Amino acid sequence: MTPFISSVNQALSLLTIAAQILIVVFLIAFLLGKNQRSKIISWLGPKAMTFSLVVALAATLGSLFYSEIAGFEPCKLCWFQRILMYPQVILLGLALWRRKKDIGDYIIALSVIGAVIAGYHYLLQRGAVPALPCSAVGYSASCSQVFVMSFGYVTIPLMAFTAFILILMLQIVIKRDHSL
Repeated sequence: MTPFISSVNQALSLLTIAAQILIVVFLIAFLLGKNQRSKIISWLGPKAMTFSLVVALAATLGSLFYSEIAGFEPCKLCWFQRILMYPQVILLGLALWRRKKDIGDYIIALSVIGAVIAGYHYLLQRGAVPALPCSAVGYSASCSQVFVMSFGYVTIPLMAFTAFILILMLQIVIKRDHSL
């Protein structure tokens, strides 16, 4: 791995850990009660659509970096995750541009399905679940192949899982903000 690829991988891994910390903070605040939840929603609500776009864009560019620059061939599960992440950049970008917040249901649906696939993919790579048929097809890699392992647990599917979950949580904040 070249120094450039290692540096970008390190940066993406650190962003993943930062996003995981943010997810934990959200969960703790939501468990603490309505007062804490209201503080988070009032602060984050107006920014949640922009943050969702930034996360989706980072995930999309990260996946393109790994396949087009680092040369890691995506497997079948990676392609499914891409299919569910890439449109979110367009949908969220259009929603911000047109100042619409009514796309949450679509983003939530894409993120839930993407998180399930990415979560399964991560567990498959870690040997925690048996493999469904995901053999290498043509030029694609095996779904159990690990191209990246940072900090002892961060892999590409975990990066995707974290992005899907963070987008999901941000969209839930938007929905709650509208219901207040």
